[in-house]
Amino acid sequence: MKLLPILLIILYAVAMWLLSAWRLRQELNANSTPLNDPRLSAALNRLGNAMGIGPVRAHVYEIKPVNGLAAPDGRVFLTRGFLDQLDAGRVSEAELASVIAHELGHVTHGHARRRMMDFAGQNLVRMVLATTFGRFIPFIGPWIAHLAASALAASLSRKDEYEADAFAAALMVKAGFGTGPQKALLSRLERLTDMTGRPVAWLASHPPIPRRIEAIEALERRWNLPAA
Repeated sequence: MKLLPILLIILYAVAMWLLSAWRLRQELNANSTPLNDPRLSAALNRLGNAMGIGPVRAHVYEIKPVNGLAAPDGRVFLTRGFLDQLDAGRVSEAELASVIAHELGHVTHGHARRRMMDFAGQNLVRMVLATTFGRFIPFIGPWIAHLAASALAASLSRKDEYEADAFAAALMVKAGFGTGPQKALLSRLERLTDMTGRPVAWLASHPPIPRRIEAIEALERRWNLPAA
């Protein structure tokens, strides 16, 4: 019987994650189209050939913020805002290829599926800490527990982003683009998102951009690549 509350929390977390994934899929189905931009066809072919899967299939999510997305069902998306930046000459085809490569990294590592269990674990941590702190620090104990669980979630999210960046760097090198476009886009990303409003929710809790670039450069040194 002692395990019943924990099992109920895990089941609730899984149910909420599945509901959220279903809602996201409905939203994407209603507001996205296949990415058939001829300017990006060559880049999609190069990425797919480097992975041995043929041309990569991507989609356009019709919202203004500059963003990319790996959906739980394995699809990858660029927002209309990113393509608007391409139209305006503020990003290049190779830089958008690095965004798609990053989202493919999320898919390959199974981050969306792993977050389902992470979410359940975070709720368990939140419950245990709220109960413990609530005994000794009334009123603010649950607030402290929420902060601790949120910090855990942010840490896991940052780890996912570093993994997706590393996958993208390796794929961009194998596809013949190198890491230059990836680092160049990251260095301008905050300015681009300022042009289109706040980034959407799934881009929260990313590592600081300078640290992401440093991590890519560390990979370059490990792989004995010339500085890009």
